[in-house]
Amino acid sequence: MGGGLHPRRAIYRWLAIFVIAVGAGVWLLPATAQTERAGAAPRTAAKTRAKAAATAPQDKIADIQVQGIKRIEKSTVLSYLLIQPGDPWDAERIDDSLKALYATGLFADVKLDRDGNTLVVKVVENPIINRIAFEGNHKLADKDLNGAIQLRPHVVYTRSRVQADVRHILDLYRQHEHFAATVEPKVVQLSENRVDLIFEINEGPSTGVRAINFVGNQAFSDGTLRGIISTKESRWYRFFSNADAYDPERLTYDRELLRKFYLSQGYADFRVVSAIAELTPNRDGFVVTFTVDEGHRYKFGKVDVNIKLKGLPRQEVLPLLTVKSGDWYDADAVEKSISVLTDVLGDRGYAFVEVKPEIVRHRQARTIDITFDVQEGPRVYVERIDIVGNVRTLDKVIRREMQLVEGDAFNANKLKRSQERIKNLGFFKKVELTQRQGSAPDRTIVTVEVEEQSTGDLSFGLGLSTTDGPLIDASIGEKNFLGRGEDVRIGGVLSFRSQQVTLSFTNPYFLDKPVAAGFDLFEVKTSPTSNFFSGIVPAYEQFSYGGSLRMGYQISDNLRQTLKYTARSDTITDIQSDASLFIQLEAGTHYTSSVGQVLLYDRRDSRIDPTSGYYASVGNDFAGVGFGVDYVRNKVTAGYYYPIAPEWVLSLTGEAGDIFGWGGEPVLLQDRFFVGGDNLRGFAPAGIGPRDIVSDDALGGNKYYVGSLALGVPLGLPKELGVTGQVFTDFGSLWGNDQKHLVLTPAQLASTGGIQPQVFDTAAIRASIGVGVKWASPVGPVRVSLAVPVKRESEDQTQFFRIDFGTRF
Repeated sequence: MGGGLHPRRAIYRWLAIFVIAVGAGVWLLPATAQTERAGAAPRTAAKTRAKAAATAPQDKIADIQVQGIKRIEKSTVLSYLLIQPGDPWDAERIDDSLKALYATGLFADVKLDRDGNTLVVKVVENPIINRIAFEGNHKLADKDLNGAIQLRPHVVYTRSRVQADVRHILDLYRQHEHFAATVEPKVVQLSENRVDLIFEINEGPSTGVRAINFVGNQAFSDGTLRGIISTKESRWYRFFSNADAYDPERLTYDRELLRKFYLSQGYADFRVVSAIAELTPNRDGFVVTFTVDEGHRYKFGKVDVNIKLKGLPRQEVLPLLTVKSGDWYDADAVEKSISVLTDVLGDRGYAFVEVKPEIVRHRQARTIDITFDVQEGPRVYVERIDIVGNVRTLDKVIRREMQLVEGDAFNANKLKRSQERIKNLGFFKKVELTQRQGSAPDRTIVTVEVEEQSTGDLSFGLGLSTTDGPLIDASIGEKNFLGRGEDVRIGGVLSFRSQQVTLSFTNPYFLDKPVAAGFDLFEVKTSPTSNFFSGIVPAYEQFSYGGSLRMGYQISDNLRQTLKYTARSDTITDIQSDASLFIQLEAGTHYTSSVGQVLLYDRRDSRIDPTSGYYASVGNDFAGVGFGVDYVRNKVTAGYYYPIAPEWVLSLTGEAGDIFGWGGEPVLLQDRFFVGGDNLRGFAPAGIGPRDIVSDDALGGNKYYVGSLALGVPLGLPKELGVTGQVFTDFGSLWGNDQKHLVLTPAQLASTGGIQPQVFDTAAIRASIGVGVKWASPVGPVRVSLAVPVKRESEDQTQFFRIDFGTRF
């Protein structure tokens, strides 16, 4: 071989040089790491420093220095470190200390360096917020936005908190239909490490629900289904409502509303395939699309009961069912049958009854057989009822609505009805009833969780009436006074025809019994025979004041009785010089002390806008209790409603009354009946009945009856507009006046020029036909009617056009 190195030895030499170079490079690394800011990788830097410390000749921390603090105490910084003087240099613990300092949110930057055996902690404190401002907000006030964010003046500013508050502001705008809103936070640097935080807001256009579409519906039109769901399309008249705001939770609720509606109409296979809300291309609104599968419509086939209780014959249970074979299938009727069976059997001593419907669907015949399986349920008792969430409302207000009490046999149906009763109070935003295992297997604990809402209201109304003219109506009330469930209200009405002030108080559970008791105080000044648009000066005015005590209670679910005592003063005053002598003779003040009662049986589906069912009531008043005028007054009312087709409702309503004096006393002017206007369209207020032939003044009558046969008809407009039509015929009569037999004294005859006044008085029927329109407008109900008398008397006064408009807000 020559003088050179052997190739293998040359390779070994170069490897040795490479290893020595790498080792030297490690030893020459600096002891400090690069600056670490928020968002960097502090763990890697800390591990590098820890590794350098671990290879140092001395491996103990001699001291810890803190640099960069201004308002934060050194001890505070040290308290977050996981390593102390005297501890060994540990890369993991240094890394964890770095993370702990960042996690405090107090610092914008943190560095951990080694200087010999000293650990140097360098920090940059986060600034303090001096003030928070909002710019560009018009739809939402500053106080609303402040309520949505978490940051406040004089707290530490951090970028993560600001971004969280940006999301909170955007969520609030989405709740108010502004899904296109943007928020940009700006920071203004101030002295002493302070900043002003400004949220620049671009609210964008309102993003309400522009359209609601349905796909797959054949049995019901889009307009009908829009009337079922709670979400509404944006319209100009919905400025008092947020129903046209897109809300995902409301959309979920709408799916359930559609399902319940179709199941009540016989569509047992119905399902909502999808409910999708899409933003329009310019992001100014949502288009909601429901895709439905209606399926076939079913009727009830065989309806039966399967009794598994001893001593209970099947024949006694069958008549209790509310579903009948051959009727269209109705899920609501099935639930009602379960409720009726549970209640009736519970009253008969079957405390643990359980009713389960067994359904057999025949798709070819499109019928559904249903068998109500009645058996003994598990023997479980209510151990305790816990009520949570009520801050203002007393526990007893909630407990008295419960159909279950401690010690009762547990009943799921009664628990469900208890939840509905508590909701109907109107005191709570949320009501949830749940149960859990008690202290033993046969014990259960019921928890009632509520979330309270505002129960006070301040209302102000404007209106227009053919009779009253322009009117103002204002009231202030609290229906959960002092959290006791008591209702207190004071209100007043000012119009061309009347001025009145009322104060009322009602305790729905007087002496903790299911008896509603209360009182009313009133002061009223009115012109009973006036008509705003007639331009005729009223013949007289009546000033009344007084009060009443009342008490009402339910005899059964549909039967209610009300008892009342009234004491009042009535003054006939401001009589016109050319008014009837019969009116002038009754000038002055008369007092009334009366007791009365009203017995009401009501089976209507709604008292506000009934579409089916009936009602009847009987009222009686006896005056002359201790003092005042003497009379007996009786009144009966009744009504029947029948849906002949969807949105076509036939109704027949009527009332009749009779009043007579006892002890030889005549019935006075203020106590008589007047008919016309509201209760007999086509005729003016007080337009029919006994009348002075000379002065043409209405005198009122002692007997009357009125009735109305009406057919509600759809007008082809979207149901959501709330506009309905009506074709009607009204009929009635008013007669019987004590004054027609009055014989004047010579002095009274002298005042009339020797002419004996005559009273026109006949019991002949009057009738009219007409059409009307009712609009449930956002500013209150508007009723317009056109009626023409087809049967009238010569002395009657007519009125072709009538309008009533009112609002409360």
